[in-house]
Parts: sequence; structure tokens; C-alpha cells
Amino acid sequence: MIDFLFFKVLEWKISGNFNFFPKKCVIIVAPHTHWIDFLIGVLVRKIIKLKINFIGKKELFIFPLNIFMKYMGGIAVDRNSKSNTVEQIAKMYCKENVFRLALSPEGTRKKVEKWKTGFYYIAKKAKVPVICVSLNYTEKVVNFSQPFEITSDIHKDMDKFKGFFNGIKGKISEYS
Repeated sequence: MIDFLFFKVLEWKISGNFNFFPKKCVIIVAPHTHWIDFLIGVLVRKIIKLKINFIGKKELFIFPLNIFMKYMGGIAVDRNSKSNTVEQIAKMYCKENVFRLALSPEGTRKKVEKWKTGFYYIAKKAKVPVICVSLNYTEKVVNFSQPFEITSDIHKDMDKFKGFFNGIKGKISEYS
């Protein structure tokens, strides 16, 4: 049913490296321009049959919404100035045998000039690869990259990640 909806009704495709996934990784999904991106992600996650988590500010995890958020793979994080979010999330990788975390490098659905770097430092601290996933609304394709290993050169790594998304347009193209 999910396959029929995604492939036939919505007419999307999935391409790239989605048959092999490391047990632990950071997945960056971009461009994130609309709430519908979450729905596309949930459908893809169901189709490829992988457990993939996401984080949300703890304020979203209040009853009864917290039940739905946890069921969907959401994890509450405290993002106040005194908490170290990168450290909190990196510790989750140590506790779990399988932990894949999807994040938006933009940190918002609006147009940004500069990506947030939290995903990079999470991957570095947890010693896990980064997988890029593009949501190409122009061609209706969700594309997965090969795992990228983090190096000691953040600028080179960020250029590599951004290169994967070069030319990709999100649902609201001017925010891409």
C-alpha cells in the first residue's frame, strides 16, 4: 500500500545507495523547504524498511503529541544554552546497536545562507559516516549517497556534502 502510494499515486522514485546502510550513521536530508518533506521521509523510510530516528526540541514531546513523536522515531533533546546537544546525541550512538539519525543541515524550512554544523560534529564525535539524501521535487526523486567518512577538514567535508545537493530544488524552490 505504501509502495503504491509513493510510486504510483505520488509518482516518486528512489535512487542511489539505499540497499546497504551502516548500522550507525548521520543522515542529512536536504533541501528541507516544506512540512511535506517529513511525510516523504516517512514513506521512504517505510519502503526501504529501516529504522531511522529524528530529533526534536523537548517542547514538542508533550502529551499526547509525545506518543506520536516517539512512535515515529522522534527523540526529544534539550536545546537550551546550558546543554550540549552534540554530546547528548553522540551518547545515543554508544547506547544503541543500531542508530541512524536523520537531520536537516539547514536547521529550518526557510532559505539559509549557511548550514548548521551540528550534524558534522555529531558524526565526528560518534565516529559514524554521513549519508546525504536529497529530496528533488523537480524530478520527484529521493537520492541516497554512499556513506561519507568525516575527515579532519570540515571545509573540505562540507564542500563534499553540499556538492551532493548542488542544483536540487525542494518543494518551495526559492528556499532551496
